[in-house]
Amino acid sequence: MKAERKKILLVALGGNALIKKGQQGAIEEQFENLRRPIRQIARLANDYKVVITHGNGPQVGSLLLQQESCREIPRLPLEILVAQTEGQIGYMIESSLDEALMEMGTVYRPLVTLITYVVVSVDDPAFDKPTKPIGPVFSRNAADALPYPTVKTAKGYRRVVASPRPVTIIEKREITKLIEMDFIVICCGGGGIPVIREGRRFSGVDAVIDKDLASVRLAQEINADIFLIATDEAGVFLDYGTPDQKMLDRLTPPEASLYLEAGHFPAGTMGPKVAAAAEFVRHTGKRAVIASIDHIEPAVRARSGTEFLPG
Repeated sequence: MKAERKKILLVALGGNALIKKGQQGAIEEQFENLRRPIRQIARLANDYKVVITHGNGPQVGSLLLQQESCREIPRLPLEILVAQTEGQIGYMIESSLDEALMEMGTVYRPLVTLITYVVVSVDDPAFDKPTKPIGPVFSRNAADALPYPTVKTAKGYRRVVASPRPVTIIEKREITKLIEMDFIVICCGGGGIPVIREGRRFSGVDAVIDKDLASVRLAQEINADIFLIATDEAGVFLDYGTPDQKMLDRLTPPEASLYLEAGHFPAGTMGPKVAAAAEFVRHTGKRAVIASIDHIEPAVRARSGTEFLPG
């Protein structure tokens, strides 16, 4: 009798998987924070073929701050810093996964971290109006002397870069092949390295791709069966932060679009997550979930979080 095909589960880990609010981001803290979500993913790997994506905002911010603090060595472009964090965080996730699998008695399960290119369009309007603040905070006078654009935020002035939409994941074929070989694949870290095509080659650009939008593009291109966004909230809320806030157990893509247009989900927080989950369901007819990073397992089993279903 032929064994049933394992479904493909893509888990997009939010930034709080490594650094929680109020923490400094010490490596010991990051490893400790990873243990709970990674142990859940390790158990799910018994029943699913697993792909993990992740954010990198705090880590890239730290590298940018280090560059601002040192004039003795050349500064690295943003694309290189993203690549560095893909390797750094990939190592931490792999190490934590290996530990969790050994605790379960798993003798061997192949793991791999893939440095990932994500194509963006040179004509994307985001390049004409950068909106994504990154890196350290500057005073007004310091910001005026910087060689790149800045934007005023609640904390002060910060560098601002474009956040274009992902067009395609360059390594989608390699990722698909690795999934077929039962690797647990870690990829698209921080939204991936944004590149544009110049003739027959790709060139990196100073931009940041939203991690959730890159993750949903990958989920579609590898034919994932379940797309789960793990965040620091129990699910998706209406009137969030008010006495009338209400968590939604289920959403359809049309309902999500109406709520997005009504401004229920801010662009800098839940908005891209809701848009990504709705896009996955709309284009695949399959299931997406937004859930707490502490409840990944029950969310996959449809017992936690906000489910996005066709409708």
